[in-house]
Amino acid sequence: MGWLADETGLDRNPANYVPLTPLSMLLRARRIFPERLAVAYGTHRKSYAEYHARCSRLASALAQAGIAPGDVVATVLPNIPAQAEAHFGVPACGAVLNTINTRLEAGTIAYILDHGEARLVLVDSQALPVLHEALALMTGPAPRIIEVPDPQAGVRASGAHQLYEDFIATGDPAFDWVMPDDEWESIALSYTSGTTGRPKGVVTHHRGAYLSAMAQPISWRMVLYPRYLTIVPLFHCNGWCHTWMMPLLGGTLVCCRDITAKAIFDAIADEGVTHFGGAPIVLNMLVNAPDADRRAFDQTVEVFTAGAPPAPATLAKIEPMGFNITQVYGLTETYGPATECTWRDEDWAALAPEDRAAVKARQGVAMPMMDDITVMAPETMDQVPMDGAQQGEIMFRGNAVMKGYYKNPQATAEAFKHGYFHSGDIAVQHPDSYVQIADRAKDIIISGGENISSVEIEGTLMAHEAVSLAAVVAKPDERWGEVPCAFVELKAGHAATEAELIAFARARLAGFKTPKKVVFRELPKTSTGKIQKFELRTIAKDI
Repeated sequence: MGWLADETGLDRNPANYVPLTPLSMLLRARRIFPERLAVAYGTHRKSYAEYHARCSRLASALAQAGIAPGDVVATVLPNIPAQAEAHFGVPACGAVLNTINTRLEAGTIAYILDHGEARLVLVDSQALPVLHEALALMTGPAPRIIEVPDPQAGVRASGAHQLYEDFIATGDPAFDWVMPDDEWESIALSYTSGTTGRPKGVVTHHRGAYLSAMAQPISWRMVLYPRYLTIVPLFHCNGWCHTWMMPLLGGTLVCCRDITAKAIFDAIADEGVTHFGGAPIVLNMLVNAPDADRRAFDQTVEVFTAGAPPAPATLAKIEPMGFNITQVYGLTETYGPATECTWRDEDWAALAPEDRAAVKARQGVAMPMMDDITVMAPETMDQVPMDGAQQGEIMFRGNAVMKGYYKNPQATAEAFKHGYFHSGDIAVQHPDSYVQIADRAKDIIISGGENISSVEIEGTLMAHEAVSLAAVVAKPDERWGEVPCAFVELKAGHAATEAELIAFARARLAGFKTPKKVVFRELPKTSTGKIQKFELRTIAKDI
């Protein structure tokens, strides 16, 4: 199909076919934007020429250290320049990048290093104690350690390991990058959270990373020279591919080590930040920031939010502050965001603020690099009615879906049943085809035979003026099997009682959806701002 009758001489050749890779984006930027600011982190300010040279030195130093194409190089780093450099320097020597969550405990880090067979690890000085503990727990060969101190943040070198700057100083800035012969070659190995067992190693390829990095500026309405703040941890889905994306536009990567409202407002005001991504908890942090932490700014800041459905009440409050929020959705298995809530001006512009916030909280439609994203019944693979009511599982198909799970063909086959990637997320689909998450499959509460969305209850509670955050899980119940239990963080200076919040919810929800218990406490969160509901489920069992 699609072939001419005579294709003689029309074969692929080096002049007309080059494997897709995000590495090409920095190579291009070095030529086109050599003097533009590429990376900013306090006093660390590097042009694209300097950024390319540092990434080349890293690639060269790794090769001299015996790292061969296909070897795994790990990082345990926050959002600092070395982590950004690793995203180019590691694959530039043909190796595969394994970014490890800095908040993991030693046992899980040991498992990841063993399972991924990392040969070398770049580690933040602050993370050395847990890494040393992890190395002691490993069953296989321990990786070589390169230490990355961060004097700007007061993180000093331990003196026990070779330092990153000394290591890359041994490399050649003119190192000839090892480009992929096949765009299906692996570029990164990222491990899922592992809250229900051992984490799975998600393998992604150069093609998917390139196409994701190309598509996201379209979805984000980016033009030349954006200034992107790294709120999303670069160890999380490789920072949603945004580090690879920035050279495409001659943009500036503004690194942010510690995610606070003050740090975000300062970066917007001082560095002219135009874009950042973050979980709804980040939006909530900005909405509730004290006046002393706020800074005035003139630009509209475009924000991708993902990780959990944002409460419409939060969206309604943050946009008048100068932020334009786009809800996106994806998983580690889809390189981060793969859907966007594309704004429909003709249908939504005239909506009341509350209604506009509600539609913007949808996960939306497929981003340009995806072939199809829809909601189907997992048992039959039938499309669910697009009525905004009937639930099914979100399914993905496209170029930004992982290669599979490392050393786990059974889990890979299960995830790809019937030609789609099965997300495990429960959603409805509206008549306009927009997807909206109802819950993770494990987060659905089944009470007396009724399916209850924890997301719906959370959104209702967060509309209360005293509530900062809410998370709802199932609590075992002798009569109903299980009932909703709400865990709530209150805003500073506000008060509310359990009875008050239950009554507030009951006035807005069906009786069976109303939480039967409200617990006031700080919610456990991951480094990306996701609430760790598995901890709350354990607590709820004993209440």
